[in-house]
Amino acid sequence: MAGKEANPLRVVQAAVQARQFAPVYYLHGDDDFLKEDAVRTLLDAAIDASTRDFNCEVRRAAELDAETLGSLLGTPPMLAERRAVVLRDVTALKKAARQQLDRYLARPAADTLLLLVSPAGTKVDKELAAASEALDFAPLTPDRVRRWIAHHAQTVLRATVTDDATALLQQAVGNDLHQLASELDKCASYVLGQTSGDAAVQIDVDVVAAVVGVRRGETVTDLLDAVARQDAKAAVALVAHVLGQPKVTAVQVVILLSTQAFALAFGRARRDAGVPTNRLPTEYFAFLKETGGFPGRPWGEAASAWTKVTDQWSADACARALDLLLEADMALKETTVSNAEQNLMSLVLALCATRTRRAA
Repeated sequence: MAGKEANPLRVVQAAVQARQFAPVYYLHGDDDFLKEDAVRTLLDAAIDASTRDFNCEVRRAAELDAETLGSLLGTPPMLAERRAVVLRDVTALKKAARQQLDRYLARPAADTLLLLVSPAGTKVDKELAAASEALDFAPLTPDRVRRWIAHHAQTVLRATVTDDATALLQQAVGNDLHQLASELDKCASYVLGQTSGDAAVQIDVDVVAAVVGVRRGETVTDLLDAVARQDAKAAVALVAHVLGQPKVTAVQVVILLSTQAFALAFGRARRDAGVPTNRLPTEYFAFLKETGGFPGRPWGEAASAWTKVTDQWSADACARALDLLLEADMALKETTVSNAEQNLMSLVLALCATRTRRAA
């Protein structure tokens, strides 16, 4: 097998559509949700549901000895074209069992689908990657998360999501696919409960607002934009709304504000170097690509938002903002949850006051 990396979602989709599967897939990377979804997709497509109880084995690698693993891999399918074996945490195999796996990988059975799954944070096993169809499930970029929302709603929930609803959901929940899938499921159930059974399921911005509990203009992104504009009144009014949203913490907001501050410092430096404003979106996009920054929204949207306010920020203001963010991060990690809102409020006010400091 080639062992080369490819877009994992496309590889899985192509295999399912063609009904042609590699004998061995090695699923690794830091997005466990995508890996588990790929495992389910491959098993559903490759293994006949009527005989699945006989032809699908899911085991944890650390619990297997060489003899048991050899038996699992050597058993032929029963009354079916193919059987499947899923080994979770494959790099935890004991030495003898790993040797048994290596022997199998040299000549894998054509009628067995072997899925080797490695959890997030695990170093890539180059030997396994070289002996299999290796699929690297890295976390999706914010842009791809937005496309994933629409795809998941359509393929899993048989629902459509309007563009503004997709944007609001991502702004409210972030890029955690497990949480997004949960909220989408709630939204689809809500729509079904409000309509007749034959009606098309469409998730719009009002549905997201009702289910997730967030309205347009009250998201983390709106808070980021208010701070970037140095609009203290708007920013302060948003703090409580943002911290009341699902899985949003003050520390997470500080991280996003820090990414924005670093970006604005970069943009200010580029402007001072003579780069015209109309080139800043491209410069910001390159900055995000190089640094792997997480702006909390699609890169293009972040670049556009930052471009609009870059000239409001001096180099001194950017440096002051970064100092404030470092102090806030340290304070939040040392304080109680009850003081988080107060600390974030103070930070937001200080960040918005950098304009005054610059002008003084």
